[in-house]
Amino acid sequence: MLGTPALFATAYGNVGSSIYYALGLVAGIALGLTPLVFVISGLIFAATAATYAEGTVRFPEAGGSSSFARHAFNELVSFAAAWAQMLNYIITIAISAFFVPHYLSIFWGPLRENPWDIVGGVVVVVSLVLLNIVGIREAARLNIFLAVIDFATQLLLVIIGFALVFDPHIVFSTNLHWGLAPTWSEFFLAIPIAMIAYTGIETVSNLAEEARDPPRDIPRSISWVAGAVFAIYFTLPLIALSALPVEKTKSGYQTLLGLRPDQGGFKNDPVLGLVEHLGLHGQVLHAAKIYVGILAATILFIATNAGVIGASRITYAMATYRQLPEVFRRLHPKFKTPWLSLVVFAGLISIIVLLPGRTDFLGAMYAFGAMLSFTIAHLAVIALRVRTRGDVEMFKVRPNLRIRGVDWPLFAIFGALGTGIAWLVVVVQRAGPRWAGLGWLAVGLAGYVCYRRFVLKAPLTATLRAPMIIGPAIALEYRNILVPVKPGRASEEAIDLACRLAADRGAAIGAVSVVVVPLELSLEDRLEEEEQRAYEALDSAAAIAELYGVAATERLLRARHAGRAIVDEAVRRHSEIIVMGAPRAGRGRAVFSDTVDFVLKHAPCRVMVVAGQKAA
Repeated sequence: MLGTPALFATAYGNVGSSIYYALGLVAGIALGLTPLVFVISGLIFAATAATYAEGTVRFPEAGGSSSFARHAFNELVSFAAAWAQMLNYIITIAISAFFVPHYLSIFWGPLRENPWDIVGGVVVVVSLVLLNIVGIREAARLNIFLAVIDFATQLLLVIIGFALVFDPHIVFSTNLHWGLAPTWSEFFLAIPIAMIAYTGIETVSNLAEEARDPPRDIPRSISWVAGAVFAIYFTLPLIALSALPVEKTKSGYQTLLGLRPDQGGFKNDPVLGLVEHLGLHGQVLHAAKIYVGILAATILFIATNAGVIGASRITYAMATYRQLPEVFRRLHPKFKTPWLSLVVFAGLISIIVLLPGRTDFLGAMYAFGAMLSFTIAHLAVIALRVRTRGDVEMFKVRPNLRIRGVDWPLFAIFGALGTGIAWLVVVVQRAGPRWAGLGWLAVGLAGYVCYRRFVLKAPLTATLRAPMIIGPAIALEYRNILVPVKPGRASEEAIDLACRLAADRGAAIGAVSVVVVPLELSLEDRLEEEEQRAYEALDSAAAIAELYGVAATERLLRARHAGRAIVDEAVRRHSEIIVMGAPRAGRGRAVFSDTVDFVLKHAPCRVMVVAGQKAA
């Protein structure tokens, strides 16, 4: 199970990779206002991060905005969010793979230019799709290590840049040509394009099921990622535009940071361009270029793989909820991986959008999908606040404004306005992305309607879940047994029984420990003694599961009422429940604690009660 540092490192490895291409894409449009554009997009991203923190804690399951929309609205809106997310993953794969050969051009120059950069990108995509079909898994520890090295390197570049080349007069005066370079329309377009800098925020949502303490770990990790990325994108452009300032030429204003390689610029490898102009010389410069080139290519390779995995995961989830045909849910008979979704979405479509080699088009297409997906996420959180206005159990991120009994989330309102307007800017200003993006939505919605109406003969807005696939899919989906635990022999007996049942069925168990938070405290507040006891119980459960060789997950839940938290977790996991409880006499039947009674009354699944080595 993942804590805050692991979630942060994994997410930053995906989000932080975008500096290696976003800097050049944005500088080519925003010129001297690039730092300001990144600040504005960073504020929008901060609001989006808060929305994802609240939504993911409420529904700690893969899916992000699609999951939020399902709970807040209906399946049709959920499909629109998921289809927009799919576009994001496809563009992430294409753009990350395309920039890998540009950073490897330090070893072979032609990789910077057409057609070898496109060939290199296609090779990266094909290789990763094949590896994922075979079933090669990511090395989680290696990804975390590289993410830390990546952040340290970017921070080092900032420190060296401030020491050697930063010039406030150039950045805050010479480079600025308000309303002229860029024009106001270009300035407003650059803001949604700059959101590509935050590619990968969905990563934390996809890892939510592996978070041990979601109310504490998820908001913290998202805020750490937001802070770290914002710090880099606020400072690195200042250095870059000092080293490669805006200059006036016969054709207008330009910076080498935003020019294509065939024009002598560094649009496709902006961080290498920065290293070349830091004032380093000789072997130090040569070593720095090799180091940054290899690191950037490696990080972009991992980001491409994250996109491939994300595309396959969301395709599988969409097919599970009957948004896509069942065929996309089937696994390879030998490798037990969703090979068709990998080939179609992560492979063929990604390569098709990569082949033209138009990075501006890719950036605008990402902005189209991301802004739409983020807007739906913001609106979903607002709608959930209205629907659950009287529910003290609900996790809420601050700041809020209470009006007529509703705690209106100010971050989600600001975020929805920011991302919604940004989406409209892309649609209005860029004809290519406008028609390609709207076409993508139209094809997806038409396919969804036809599949629901004529194949399933089901309502468009109803949530349907595909039946469990027995056989190859058992590796991805099987019945779970949920076991609430706390220190003591009774919990160990419940875990023991659950493990024996799971071993017989080839199933898995989920151990949860509930920390009941008083009303006067926030759900994410620390209760050190209670948390310590909860972690001890979870560690004991994990040890027993290991003895039986049973797959197990452990999670700490924070709630106002333990029974409700257990029921909600069982519903989310589609699990049956084994709960311990000592019965006492009461009107002709066994009466258990309030928690067990609540579970028995409200759980929409089988409940087995363990009481003193007996099961009822």
